[in-house]
Amino acid sequence: MHHAYLAALHESGSAVAETGWTPRFVELQRGGVTVGACALYLKHHSYGEYVFDWAWADAYRRHGLAYYPKLLAAVPFTPVPGSRLLAVDDAARAALAHGLVQLAQESGVSSLHLLYPDEADRAALAAAGWLMREGVQFHWTQDAADPAPDFATLLARLQRDKRKKIQQERRRVAEAGVVFEVHEGAAIDEALWDFFHRCYVQTYAEHHSSPYLTRDFFARMAATMPQHWVMFVATREGRRIAASLVAVDADRGAAWGRYWGALEHVPCLHFEACYYQPLAWCLTHGYRRFEGGAQGEHKMARGLMPVRTHSAHWLAHPRFADAVADFLDQERAGVADYVGELQARSPFKAGA
Repeated sequence: MHHAYLAALHESGSAVAETGWTPRFVELQRGGVTVGACALYLKHHSYGEYVFDWAWADAYRRHGLAYYPKLLAAVPFTPVPGSRLLAVDDAARAALAHGLVQLAQESGVSSLHLLYPDEADRAALAAAGWLMREGVQFHWTQDAADPAPDFATLLARLQRDKRKKIQQERRRVAEAGVVFEVHEGAAIDEALWDFFHRCYVQTYAEHHSSPYLTRDFFARMAATMPQHWVMFVATREGRRIAASLVAVDADRGAAWGRYWGALEHVPCLHFEACYYQPLAWCLTHGYRRFEGGAQGEHKMARGLMPVRTHSAHWLAHPRFADAVADFLDQERAGVADYVGELQARSPFKAGA
């Protein structure tokens, strides 16, 4: 939610009207003083959100109704929980929650969605009558009572089969002749950003899709927010072959796995670049949380545990709103069962 981050998304041509993200930012004033704000977008598709409502859009289509455009309060392409209703106090936050609904009604859109809110936002949105939805991500969190000082200690706390698998995966990468360089902040020079972007674009090409972020976005990150990035670069025989990019916030002691790509295939390289290297870095630097991004149950075997995420929704059509409310009640029960099942299969040894 840094201004520099949102500005870079817009000014780089990544999140703009031409790509389906038309800014409709909301400002709340009290006596001429700004007391609240929300990054809101008019959307004509559901790409780049990571909270999936394609089935809702299809249901509207099958009933001869238009689901798009819709309004979305979110950080484009960023499935990271945090504050979305920027407010100086609870009263301003509640006013934003109600005001967004009023704006949606006046705009004649089908629906309004707010993604990955924090606890204070959720309370205000629920009180304003929004429908609440849950999802699951996988995060590593340092044990506050008995913190692991390094990656070896973290491995030792895993069950034997999980620990052995990780050791085997790391050995395969090392035996392939791959070593890693870690570049932090302003030390990530233009050549490294160019290389990373090649890897990033390659990943999308392999999945037959187009990347969301332009090269100019990363240039703006290097210029305005360099301290928030760490790049892990894989080399083999002196050649750079892969890279992963992690966002970091030293004040919060948190890191977020964001992007990766490879120019050559090496078995298990993805796990090393995206989980083991970042986790080891977090432990070395005293970070308390590493969020692995959207989805991915396979992350749990690597020490990342299930965490519930949230979103909030308002639908203009009364019957569809009722139907979605019923669906969300059932989905929440399913998510609760799923999280319970995952926690019962914790990769950590009992008591670890």
